[in-house]
Amino acid sequence: GHSLEASSVSKGLSVFSGKKGTKIASDIVSAVDDGTIDGAWGSGNIDDEGNKTQRNLLIKDGILNSYLVDNFNGRRMNEKGNGATRRESYKYEPTSRMRNTFILPGKNTPEEIIANTEFGLYARSLGRGSVNPATGEFNFAVNEGYIVEHGKISYPVKGATLIGSGKDTLLKIDMVGNDLRREQGMCGASSGSIPADVGQPTIRVSEMIVGGRGGQVK
Repeated sequence: GHSLEASSVSKGLSVFSGKKGTKIASDIVSAVDDGTIDGAWGSGNIDDEGNKTQRNLLIKDGILNSYLVDNFNGRRMNEKGNGATRRESYKYEPTSRMRNTFILPGKNTPEEIIANTEFGLYARSLGRGSVNPATGEFNFAVNEGYIVEHGKISYPVKGATLIGSGKDTLLKIDMVGNDLRREQGMCGASSGSIPADVGQPTIRVSEMIVGGRGGQVK
């Protein structure tokens, strides 16, 4: 989500700058930022520039379809704001921010994804992490994780960290579950700390680096 905000895209500081209309994810991946969901943390009738809030289809079948655009940065991109401008209060300058951002559900059940995995890590719950919009590099702690062997959940692991690049990981998603869930939290950036929803269904990534106390394994 951060890498699709106009505040970085318009300045060429995002890994996805200039990529609109090109393939950035697996064909089975679609994602939205929706500020119209009733009762969601990131929802509202209008954004902080007075634009009507809307549902923005960011990725459609793997193709980058839209950015999160505010009026100011949109002028650099020859695009109009699309209801994605936010700030904590009048003390901050408004800019493009995520609202309720998530990958759309796919066709597979979580059980099918596990059953079709010969060996891997099932990250059931993620903790704190960080993303660099300029490079797409991220790291996230795995709060609850298990080794998957021969299509079955085997034993738990402790202290694992997921490490990778968003632009690479999106292309390596080969299964998407039908169990979309969103979680709520606070997101901090140049326009202050604001409430947001993020989420995804169960997904399978064919390859990713996992860091841990015993080193790194692929």
